[in-house]
Amino acid sequence: MKTVKIGDTNFEASAVALGIMRMAGMETADAAKSLQAAYDAGINYIDSADIYGEGGSETKFKEALKASDISRDKLYIQSKGGIILDPKRSHDGLVFGARYDFSKEHIIEAVDGILQRLGIDYLDSFLLHRPDPLMEADDIADAFDTLQREGKVRHFGVSNFNPQQVEMVQSWISQRLLINQLQFNVVHSGMIRSGMHVNMIDDASLDHDGGILEYSRRKHMTIQAWSPFNYGLFAGMYINDPKYQKLNDKLAELGKKYNVSKNAIATAWILRHPAHVQVLLGTMNPEHIKDSAAGADVTLTKQEWYDLYFAAGNDLP
Repeated sequence: MKTVKIGDTNFEASAVALGIMRMAGMETADAAKSLQAAYDAGINYIDSADIYGEGGSETKFKEALKASDISRDKLYIQSKGGIILDPKRSHDGLVFGARYDFSKEHIIEAVDGILQRLGIDYLDSFLLHRPDPLMEADDIADAFDTLQREGKVRHFGVSNFNPQQVEMVQSWISQRLLINQLQFNVVHSGMIRSGMHVNMIDDASLDHDGGILEYSRRKHMTIQAWSPFNYGLFAGMYINDPKYQKLNDKLAELGKKYNVSKNAIATAWILRHPAHVQVLLGTMNPEHIKDSAAGADVTLTKQEWYDLYFAAGNDLP
């Protein structure tokens, strides 16, 4: 498993990470198998959030870690906070918020709850989950200082922030923001498409993200790509979806060439980008974890990268 540097530090981890959103409700033995499969595939980075499974994912992870042969110091463990859960809107494993809250009290309380549920003493990184329009400088700065001083969080980042929001938070705090977690894959590739359609007036030229890809490269922030195999927010997977037949045919063709699965090629497409993106897998299936992680060992040619981009319905202006 190749590694990526997180931000511009010596904090280096596996290029593929495991997200545990779907771990809640699993039997402990099965959750331990998922965790062990990821570790055996070279994955040493775990991503969570306090709202996943309404907290149940983190509790199950604690049980799975104890049941596995993996020690905590072999893993980088990350979680996110700042979303106040709305139980009425959350269903079928999907969680939704009632509001965001980046008050000092809530951030510290969220991290304390995360550490208790995970059964660990510190987080390697903590991310603000989504931008709160009511966030204030003193709250975030005081919370981060307190968490770092008390040894509860080592590094910080954000999730789903645009460049101006990142700049604003960065100007408030003494810590370096190392990470921005964003949805990104060959189908959900607006960050690339808008950059290629500069100075045009077609729909593809619309920049929904404020140049976040280029900004992240310039600032040496690690993009963590969530939902690497999904189109839309929770619409479904493009892998094996007839709506994306051309893309699946190309994934299969390259999978045969490199002797890996279509998921692995989709992972390799993300990792081929020079921004040094880290891919977050969301599956709990041990075989799917192994298959997808194998993409870290595949280096696509530039033409293969473009061929997949075209097969997903994009063009070259």
